[in-house]
Amino acid sequence: MTLFILGCIGLVLLSGLFYLMPGRRSGGADADLERANVEWYHLRQAELAREGADALRDDARLRLLEDEQQARAAQAPAGSQSFPVWVLLPLVAVMATGLYYQLGAAPDVLISRQLQALDDNTSPQQIEALMDAVASRSAQRPDNLDYVALLGRHYMGRQDYAKAAQTYADLAREIPEDAYALAASAQAEYLATGRQLTGEARLRAEQALAIDPHQRTALGLLGMASFEQQQYRAAIEYWQRLLVVETPGSDSARMINEVIDMARQRLVAAGEVPPDGPGQVALADAHPAGGVAAPGAVAPGAPTAGVTVRVALPEGAGVAPTDTVFVLARNAASDSRMPIAVQRLQAAQLPVTLRLDDNNSMAGQKLSATESVLVVVQVSPAGTPGEANATWLGQAGPLAPSMDLSPREILLQPKS
Repeated sequence: MTLFILGCIGLVLLSGLFYLMPGRRSGGADADLERANVEWYHLRQAELAREGADALRDDARLRLLEDEQQARAAQAPAGSQSFPVWVLLPLVAVMATGLYYQLGAAPDVLISRQLQALDDNTSPQQIEALMDAVASRSAQRPDNLDYVALLGRHYMGRQDYAKAAQTYADLAREIPEDAYALAASAQAEYLATGRQLTGEARLRAEQALAIDPHQRTALGLLGMASFEQQQYRAAIEYWQRLLVVETPGSDSARMINEVIDMARQRLVAAGEVPPDGPGQVALADAHPAGGVAAPGAVAPGAPTAGVTVRVALPEGAGVAPTDTVFVLARNAASDSRMPIAVQRLQAAQLPVTLRLDDNNSMAGQKLSATESVLVVVQVSPAGTPGEANATWLGQAGPLAPSMDLSPREILLQPKS
C-alpha cells in the first residue's frame, strides 16, 4: 500500500511538469524569434548600405517593427494571466487522491486488514465499528457478496435474526445456485419468524439440498422443523442424512444421535414403528493373512438385494490415513444427486470391500427397490462430502441390485 501511494505521488509530480514546462518553452521560442529578427535586420541593413537604397532600408525597418508588435501581441494574453499555473499541481494531486478513495479499493484494503487483526482481545465496540464500516462499504459496493455474507453471519451471531434474514435473502437472490446462501436464508427466516418454517424458507432449504444433498444447515433445519411439527419420521430421515456426514464419535454426532433417539421414542409412544438407521457393513477383504472387517462395522440385518464394491487406492497414492472416504449409491436413472445409501470410512481402512443394501440405505429409501445404481467414491481431507471437496474420486455402474456378493472393483484416481 505504501509503495503504491509513493508511486502515485511520483506520477502526479511527473504530470505536473506538463503544466509548468509549456510556458517556459513558449518564452524561449519567442526570445529565439526576436534574436533572429534582429540579426536579420542587421544583415539586411548592411546589404542595403552597400546598395545605397534608402527605400529598402525603410522597408526593412518597418518589417522589423511589425514583427516586434506581433510578438508583443502574442505575449500579452499570457502575461496578463493572473491564475498561477503551479496551483494545478496540488489540485490534480488532491483530485486524484479523492477519486481513488471514492472509486478505488483503499477502503476494502483497510477493512481486510482490520478483519485479519481480529483476535480475542478485540472489544465488542471495535467489532461493531468494523461491521458498521462493512455495512457502509457494502452499500457502496453491492456487488461484493463477501461483505453480504459477512454481515449475515454477524447478524446471526448477535441474534438479530430479522436483519440476518434480509441480508441472506439478498445473498440468495444474487447467487440462487449457491447451496449455502439458500440454506442460511432459510435458517435466518425460520428464526426471525419465531421458529416457524414458512413456505419460502422450506422451498429454499429444499433447493439447497437439491444442489448439495449433504448441506448441513438445510438438513438440520428441516429436521428440527419437522420435529417441532411432530413429524418425527421426517425428522429422523433428515437427521440420519446429517449424521452420515458427521465425524463418528464427535460431539455433533452424539447430539444428532440423541435427537434421533428422542424422535424414535415419540414414534413408539404414538404406536408407530420407527425407521431403521443406516448401518455400515464391511465384508472381509482379501489379505494374505485372512480378511478382517473394517473398523467400526456393524452386523448386517436380514440380507437384501444390493451391490458390492471393492474400493482401493493405487500404489503410492498421496492420501493421509485420516482422510474421509464417502461411498455413495445413487439412482442411475435419476438426475438427482441425492444418495440412496451412504457409508463413511477413513483412508486407513482401504482397500476395503463394502456391501450396500437396505441395511445402510437412507431412511425412507430402499436400495433393493432401485432398478440400477451408480456407486460414487469421494476422498475428502476436510471430511466434507461433494466432488468439489474431494481429492480422489472413483465410480462404478450402473449396477443392478442383486444377492450376488461378487465385488465390483473401484480404483480411485486423483481429481483432475
